[in-house]
This record gives sequence, C-alpha cells and structure tokens, in this order.
Amino acid sequence: MTQTMTPVSETSASVSGQKLAIMGLSAYYGGFLALQDITMSIEPRAVTAFIGPSGCGKSTLLRTINRLHEVTPGAKVTGSVRMAGTDLYDRRVDPVSVRRKIGMVFQRPNLFPTMSIKQNVTVGIKLQHRHLPKSETDDLVELSLRAANLWDSVKDRLNKPGTSLSGGQQQRLCIARVIAVEPEVILLDEPCSALDPISTAAIEDLISNLRRDYTVVIVTHNMQQAHRVSDKTAFFTVSGASQPGRLVEYDDTSTIFSHPKVKATEDYIAGRFG
Repeated sequence: MTQTMTPVSETSASVSGQKLAIMGLSAYYGGFLALQDITMSIEPRAVTAFIGPSGCGKSTLLRTINRLHEVTPGAKVTGSVRMAGTDLYDRRVDPVSVRRKIGMVFQRPNLFPTMSIKQNVTVGIKLQHRHLPKSETDDLVELSLRAANLWDSVKDRLNKPGTSLSGGQQQRLCIARVIAVEPEVILLDEPCSALDPISTAAIEDLISNLRRDYTVVIVTHNMQQAHRVSDKTAFFTVSGASQPGRLVEYDDTSTIFSHPKVKATEDYIAGRFG
C-alpha cells in the first residue's frame, strides 16, 4: 500500500501534536559528510532553536527535515526523519507532500516580484492545484495574514506588489504564504539576519504566537534571540575544516543558557569561539 502524508482535512489534534523524530541522520554533499549521526526529537507546538558556529550543518539539518536537502545535485541523506509514524524518507513518500506539511522560510524574503501581496499568499494553494471559490480565497488570505501579524498593515493594498513592503513585512508575508497551505511544522532559516531591530522584534513576537498552532524550528546565530524565542535549544559544532557537524547538546533553553552540561556549549554561548 502506498504510504503518503495525511491530508490536512484528516489531521486531528493528536497528529498535529506529534514529535518530529530524527534518528541516526547523516547528510552528504557528494562525497563530503556535512552532518554525522544526528538523533533528536523535536517537540510539538514549541519553538526549537538550532545554534552553533558557521559550517556546523544547522541549515543543512533544517533542509533535511522537509527533504529540500536532496534537491541539491549530489546531496543525499542516510537515517530517518519520522512524523506521525511515517518515515519521511521512505521511498513511497512524495517529497512534495512532505514540503506541504513542513513549510520553510528562508534567510532573505523570496517573494514573487511580479505578484501582488494577495497573490504571494495564495501561490502555494495554486501550485497544489487547489481551486477555491473567491470568498474562500479571500478568507484564507485574511486568516493567513492575520496569523502573520500583517493583516492590519496591508488589508487596504492587497493588490500592490509584495515587494512594495518593508523587509520585515516581506518576511512576514513569506510566513503567511507558508501558513496558507496549512502546514504542521514551520522551519525558519535565520529569518531575521537581514532585518533591522524593530523588524526583528516583530518577527520574534510572531514566532512566539506561532507556537500555539505549529511546531517551529529556527536556525539563528543570535544567542539572545535563541534565548528569547525558543523552548528547546540544540547546539551543534564542528571539530575542524572538512569535518562533519555534530550535535553536542540538546535541552530546555533555560538549561542550555544557564547550566549547560558540555563545556563546548558554555564556551560558545559565552562567545569564546564561533
């Protein structure tokens, strides 16, 4: 029997509350081992932060969760990522269905420049070949923009280009676009790295709200941000050039930042390296 991801309409609260279980995962770029033997469980309806120095594989791990890693020529993954009892790397699982359930927001806003604000929200629905009546489409746009804390700012200019918005608003529009396809998990790859402090604060407030309905994973180089927004923190590092990234410590954020068990974690948080 073909194994597929559960459609949104059939998803129950118990399914949306499932952990993401990463087991023995290693990621390669051709012959280069980028991540080695990662095992961890990502808690549902919580914010998990990935921290660590550049090159330790944080973003690579994020991309393995929704099977974007394998889009890179020569890239491959061993091990498994399980969600609601399904191994997302089972050959019978459609990668596109995985990416519908596990949405991703990138470091810089990646809007469609020729599309309006409204069209940028609904483009994911159209790519799924879902045809909604205009009233349902309008409701979906409003709900998605409200969830991204953007509705009040743009409700009177939905037909204006998405690129007419500020950088922080564009990033929230990208989040609204992900929300519109009704995912269960939202991945954020350094979503504030190109933003000013005010826009960063708005995104952090949004992340805090998203945890009520979604499992959220964020990659960040900002230790204060990880401390502010996350419930759990995973610290990754790499032992040297051409060496694979590895998971050093994973715990409640309060524990990681106040009583880390591994000295390397303490040194990184204190700014002694990285």
